[in-house]
Amino acid sequence: MTTDAPRTFRLIVTGGGTGGHTYPALTAIRTLQARLAAGGGTLDVLWIGTPDGLEARIAPAEGIPFTTVATGKIRRSSNPLKMASPANIRDMARVPLGVAQARKIVADFRPDVVLATGGFVAVPAGIAARMCKRPLVLHEQTVRLGLANRKLAGSATRIAVSSESTLRLLPEAVRDAAVVTGNPVRPEVLTGQGDKAVTALGLGGFDRRLPTLYVTGGAQGAQQINQVVAGALSWLLERANIIHQCGPANVDALRQHAAGLPAELAARYYLTGFVDTELPDVLALADVVVSRSGAGTLAELTALGKPAVFIPLASSAGNEQAHNARHLEEAGAAVALLDDVTAGALRDTVGSLLTDPARREAMAQAARAHGRPDAADRLVDVLLSAASD
Repeated sequence: MTTDAPRTFRLIVTGGGTGGHTYPALTAIRTLQARLAAGGGTLDVLWIGTPDGLEARIAPAEGIPFTTVATGKIRRSSNPLKMASPANIRDMARVPLGVAQARKIVADFRPDVVLATGGFVAVPAGIAARMCKRPLVLHEQTVRLGLANRKLAGSATRIAVSSESTLRLLPEAVRDAAVVTGNPVRPEVLTGQGDKAVTALGLGGFDRRLPTLYVTGGAQGAQQINQVVAGALSWLLERANIIHQCGPANVDALRQHAAGLPAELAARYYLTGFVDTELPDVLALADVVVSRSGAGTLAELTALGKPAVFIPLASSAGNEQAHNARHLEEAGAAVALLDDVTAGALRDTVGSLLTDPARREAMAQAARAHGRPDAADRLVDVLLSAASD
């Protein structure tokens, strides 16, 4: 799609709280800047977020003007009576103030389009876009619409979704506004080189004839994943090299657990609290990944075509991680450990991938079929189109 853009394009981004809402927005901003610059244009952007969310650190660090509005967080519960808790009632009372603040921001900034990526802060800013008659584009990272995007769907000019499966889950009244873009992936993630990870991390003890397993629980690690991997560690190391990103607080305990490994196996086990700039190279080196199933992780692994075993975070909002994992498992693009999360179950699932290259390749192809490495460009197309309607 080719769409003419004004020389200076004015964009308000709203969303955040977590990396799942923040990083797709940041990637879209950078991609739009590059697209406009290539045509001689510029981007004037303002991010509306929360003072204590990840976006409050990321946006200023990236040189993006940032402001906040009052928000109300809904603490979810399967019990309707608990939804009417004093904390929920108190927070919801803040929403009208947030809408008033956002309306002034939108009216003063006069954006060509407002992009909302989810999180509680997106609601007042999205409502303000409708009140000020500015085009509103929603981006949904997960298979099912998140709570904020459900509230805003009826006001959206476009709803950019990450999966074809989302379309049938949308209310019929808003399906015509939906377009499948995928979930933007940071471009550096797609350009890793496995040999660089070997050099940077000092993986000289790895046996390159064996597959490499990358285990990650996110920036803080995941105790559940750490425990099941520890329980199967010797068995796994007999079949693979392992890079285990366990979270900074968990390194000492796992190091003690691994202290009794035979030297040959210990040389194939790289334990670290956090993988930073080496992540693209680690992903390039990995033949199989064990991880949570957040939307960002799914986007990266499918764009790269990586076979994965997902252990969803049970407490994720709306149980979205389990839905994400099931969605890919049904397509043959991953394995989901949902109920029996034990060392034995991990051995059964990961073991067959480590020892069967043909199964790994089939799963990699299925994952790649669901990946959209061009998602950021697709989302930029939607933003430019919405602004020109």
